[in-house]
Amino acid sequence: MQSALFIGSNIYRGSRYGARHPLSIERVPAATDLARQLGWLPPALYRTSPRARPQALSAFHDADYIAALMQAEAEGMVSDRARERYGLGTLSNPVFPEMFRRPATAVGGGLLAAELLMSGAVRAVHNPGGGTHHALRGRASGFCFLNEPVLTILHLLRLGAGRVVYVDIDAHHGDGVEFAFPGSDRVRVISVHEDRRWPFTGALNDDAGGAAFNLPVPRDFNDSEFERVLEDLIVPATEGFRPDAVFLQCGADALSEDPLSRLALSNNSHFRAVRRLMQIAPRLVVSGGGGYNPWSVARCWAGVWATLSGQEIPDRLPDPAARMLAALDWHRKGRPDAALLSTLRDAPRPGSVRSEIREGIAQLRQRL
Repeated sequence: MQSALFIGSNIYRGSRYGARHPLSIERVPAATDLARQLGWLPPALYRTSPRARPQALSAFHDADYIAALMQAEAEGMVSDRARERYGLGTLSNPVFPEMFRRPATAVGGGLLAAELLMSGAVRAVHNPGGGTHHALRGRASGFCFLNEPVLTILHLLRLGAGRVVYVDIDAHHGDGVEFAFPGSDRVRVISVHEDRRWPFTGALNDDAGGAAFNLPVPRDFNDSEFERVLEDLIVPATEGFRPDAVFLQCGADALSEDPLSRLALSNNSHFRAVRRLMQIAPRLVVSGGGGYNPWSVARCWAGVWATLSGQEIPDRLPDPAARMLAALDWHRKGRPDAALLSTLRDAPRPGSVRSEIREGIAQLRQRL
C-alpha cells in the first residue's frame, strides 16, 4: 500500500473571491508549488482532483441550492431572492467566476480521497482545497459554498467505513459538519476552536446529541496547550470510537500570523496533529480549511504534506523555494518577517497550560 497521495487542481490557481476578500490570496497553489520546489511532490504522488457532479453533491445539499449556485456562476450575478434564500452574492460568499466549479472540485478531491482510502490503495490523502466546513445543506456560509467534509464523510460511510472521526483544528468551529450529524453513532465530531469567535457555536456543553466534543479555547492558545489537548482529548476520543477512517480538517488560521483569529499556534502543532493521528488512524484524510496569511498557509500545508509523506523538513529553505514565497502577494500592507520567507517550520510557541484548558478537557473526558 502506498503511504500518502496529494490531491490538487489548477482550478485554484488565480481563483480569488475578490480583491479585498480574505480569500484574495493564493493558498493551494502556493502550498503545491512549495512542495514541488522542495522535491516532495513527484508525479507519482499527485492526483488531479475531479469535479463532483450535482448528483454527488445532492448526497448532502438540497437540489435547489445546487441549481442556484450553478446558475449564479453561469450568470455572474444573483437575484435578491437568491441572495436572501441561499446566502449567495454576500460579502462573505461573493459571486466570482469559479464559485461553483472551485468548491465542486474540492468536493471531488474529497470523494476521490475516500475512494483511494477505502479501496486500500493508500493510507493517507492530503486534499488542501477541502475543509469547507461552514456550508449548510441549503445555504452558503462563512466563505464555504459546499461542505466538502460532510460529503467526504458520507462517501466514506457509503464505501464501507463503519465509523468516522472528524477532527477540526481550524480557528473557527466547524458548525456545518456538526449540524450534519446530530446524534450520530457512526460519526464523532471533535472541534478545537477559538472561544467567542464567529460562528459563535460549539460551546463546551454542546454535544450534538452525543456526537460532538467541542473545546472552545481562549486567545493566545499556544503549542503547549495544543499538545495537552491533542494527547488528553483528541487522541483518546478518537481511539475510543474505534474509527475505520479519520478526517482531519487542518485549517491554518489558528497560527499566530493569521488576521482572522487571535490564537498563537506555530505550525508545529499542525504537524504534531498529523503525525499523531497517522499513528492511530487506519485511514486518514487531511484537508485544508481556514488560513488567510498567504505565507503561513503555504508553509503549513506544505509541511503537513511533508509529515504525511515522510519528508524531512529543512532548517532553511533553498533559494528557489524562498523566492517562490517572496513572490506571493497580499492586499494587506507590509511584508512578512524574514522567517516566513526563509524557513518552513516555525519556531515553537510554548507557554503555560491555563486552567480553562485543563478544566475543559476534564469535563469532556468524563464522556469518554
